[in-house]
Amino acid sequence: MNEKPMSQDEIFNELDKFQAMDCKYSDGRILGSMCTEAHPIAKEAFFKFVDSNLGDPGLFKGTKLIEDTVIKMIGSFLSIENPVGHMVTGGTEANIMAIRSARNMARDSKGIEDGELIVPKSAHFSFKKAADMLNLNLIRVDLDDNYRINPECVEENITENTVAIVGIAGTTELGMIDPIEDLSEIAIQNDVHLHVDAAFGGFSIPFLKERGYDLPNFDFSLEGVKSITVDPHKMGLSPIPSGGILFRDQSYLDAMSVDSPYLTIKNQSTIVGTRLGAASAATYAVMNYLGKEGYANNAIEALDKTDFLAKSLKELGFELIVEPKLNIVAFNHPDLETEELAKLLEERNWKVSCSSYPKAIRIILMNHIKKEHLIELLNDLKDISNSI
Repeated sequence: MNEKPMSQDEIFNELDKFQAMDCKYSDGRILGSMCTEAHPIAKEAFFKFVDSNLGDPGLFKGTKLIEDTVIKMIGSFLSIENPVGHMVTGGTEANIMAIRSARNMARDSKGIEDGELIVPKSAHFSFKKAADMLNLNLIRVDLDDNYRINPECVEENITENTVAIVGIAGTTELGMIDPIEDLSEIAIQNDVHLHVDAAFGGFSIPFLKERGYDLPNFDFSLEGVKSITVDPHKMGLSPIPSGGILFRDQSYLDAMSVDSPYLTIKNQSTIVGTRLGAASAATYAVMNYLGKEGYANNAIEALDKTDFLAKSLKELGFELIVEPKLNIVAFNHPDLETEELAKLLEERNWKVSCSSYPKAIRIILMNHIKKEHLIELLNDLKDISNSI
């Protein structure tokens, strides 16, 4: 650390150099990110509340009211009138909270000590963290031909030690939506907590369904669903870190609350203590600014780009892994290994990611990717294909 203070100009000159090393969403070259540039109104609201701390809400009563309002607003399109929950750092923390609550409730009501967690093979890696942290045996079950969880495999793997089942509404790698209705029935019949990870799909599926898109039910309208993860910092256009966890009622928060005697509240159920209130304010601002109409238009625009890319890839001879349900396209070239194709794209300055199950190039059609970027990408893919 420097001995003497640096000037503001010196500090920001240094920061500019660091920032210049970062990729920029606006370049349209980031193809594999579920995050995008936050909406301007969300950024403004974020900085307005940057000093707030929801870990001690008695000192920030207005910010706490914003958080409660945001959770209720999210609940309004997830088929629940009075949800309970919190704004957290993202899907990982939300998923860990959901499984922690399920484990604690199973331990208290059923005496389960060596718990098991059933997830699809498509589940986000946060569930590996949850199983490790919560001392649970992670059971990864098979997928069907469309890379959705196989309900029969779930039933086969339920035991007296099962504390929770996880379904995904918008899988990280392919954007598939698991048959949550089937999982709900299984959860009810076996008295097991069903958690839905809708980190990606939560801010698009409900609005698309309202516009007539044929997408399955996944939310609290299904009796077996006890908790849902949804990330405003993905399709919600809120700044990072903005995650959400919603539960059906207060008992799920009570199951994991701990005493916090020296704060203005005397118990706390979140994983982290100090929590930035700015994410709640930013999400409140952008949700009110866009409304259901804005989010529906955003989701439809993303699907239009998805359809354009998918059709164009097939015309060029590339092979889609699945027909897209949400705004993710996964594909391969019939004569190139996935890693080789990724390398060739990286050499042309495209920032790609590869799915692991199955191996494929994975492109997420977020707001920062425009049609002109896709045309440039398709031209590069055509050149690559012609050079083989």
